[in-house]
Amino acid sequence: MSRSTPAFLLLFIFCSTAAFGAVDFEKEVAPILKTSCLGCHGPRGMGGVSVNAAAGMSGKSSLGQLVTPGDPSKSALYLTMSLAKGAPKAMPPSGPLAKDKVEVIRQWIQEGAKWPEGYQLSGRASAAKPPQTAKPAATAKVAPLKDDMALVTEAHRLITSKSPEKTAAEMKPYRDGIPATTVGVEFLPIPGGEFTMGTPATESGRGDDEGPTHRVKVEPFWMGKYEITWDAYRLFMFATEANEKQNPNRLVDAISRPTAPYVEMSFGMGLVGYPAISMTQHAGNKFAQWLSMKTGHFYRLPTEAEWEYACRAGTTTAYSFGDDASQLGEYAWFGDNAEDKYQLVGKKKPNPWGLHDMHGNVMEWTLDAYSTEFYGANGELAINPWNKATESYPHAVRGGSWADTADKLRCGARVQSNEEWKIQDPQLPKSIWYHTDAQWLGFRLVRPLKVPTVKEMYDYWNSGVEED
Repeated sequence: MSRSTPAFLLLFIFCSTAAFGAVDFEKEVAPILKTSCLGCHGPRGMGGVSVNAAAGMSGKSSLGQLVTPGDPSKSALYLTMSLAKGAPKAMPPSGPLAKDKVEVIRQWIQEGAKWPEGYQLSGRASAAKPPQTAKPAATAKVAPLKDDMALVTEAHRLITSKSPEKTAAEMKPYRDGIPATTVGVEFLPIPGGEFTMGTPATESGRGDDEGPTHRVKVEPFWMGKYEITWDAYRLFMFATEANEKQNPNRLVDAISRPTAPYVEMSFGMGLVGYPAISMTQHAGNKFAQWLSMKTGHFYRLPTEAEWEYACRAGTTTAYSFGDDASQLGEYAWFGDNAEDKYQLVGKKKPNPWGLHDMHGNVMEWTLDAYSTEFYGANGELAINPWNKATESYPHAVRGGSWADTADKLRCGARVQSNEEWKIQDPQLPKSIWYHTDAQWLGFRLVRPLKVPTVKEMYDYWNSGVEED
């Protein structure tokens, strides 16, 4: 520094350094990235961006795409955190960060965005609580996971009496109205048949867990024409909205239901006509059971084989419309056109069997435990395969979402569920109902033509909770 530097400037520099100093990455920056970013941009890398970076800012981490060291004004990480809640591309979607945290990120970038050699974001930091709509107890009681077999036996009698179709020829499209409401869910018949599950090694974007290809046979079923929307799911969440106080149903009353949500679960992205999101796989199973007991038709999540069979709709290409990803915008909401949020269901072209949003909008739960070894293991024709889960994680998730790149929307693309999807859940123990950080995750249901046995029905509705 020049000997002629004015004394007041020296004092300012000294005070500024004393007041702010260098940002401590591990103590100040890492906790913000863990609690506000890692849930979505962790191992899965929503939108193709991961902050779970072992290589720091070396270029091997996609976080480097969001940061220009030394210039916050050119760094998307800082700019998106600075936006008001509800603004396009504002991050995190659950609400704006406190100004002091945004300032930490700004200062860290200004100082060169230094990342300790070999440091990797992992584990769970104590998450900052999202805006509260219902105060959770510090030690919230977990609702019972399993149902009494007697309840399922009674439900089986109801469902059997209301399922007249016995052959595939009798299967027609229909809308199942939810009693005492104006809401219904539309279903389309899916013919039984054989197909090649998995993707060939030559397919662009193929993951290692998508093979080997193998032959699978599935029996006929109906599948939801659309992803389950908030219109129906909120009736399951809130008995008052479903008019259940005025119209009691013993079977419905006995089903485990979600605890009151502690945030507004659409995160401002829309309710009427939009896909329901952020539920656990257990919640999807219980919704299926609730809808079954409401309507008298048996519903469940699709197996992974049924999901891929329905998505392909008789095709053998990467997408149900072919291999040309440039056409994807006509059929799907994804990272290139969704404007950083989910969209109304049914606004894009359907696949050949009339199913909408099988590619994109929200990813969809399947019934199966995720495995890289189960499918095609014996090299023979698999008939109605289901990799039954005994634990809550991981389950197989399909379809890609509004935040994903085109390759994640292929018919054969697979994702495994992760406990980090609920990192910001403030409830202790963590909720069995909500994945607060999975704002790209939903589901649709199937109804098999053949009504399952009582034991099968019980297993479908209580999958994956045996060890909980």
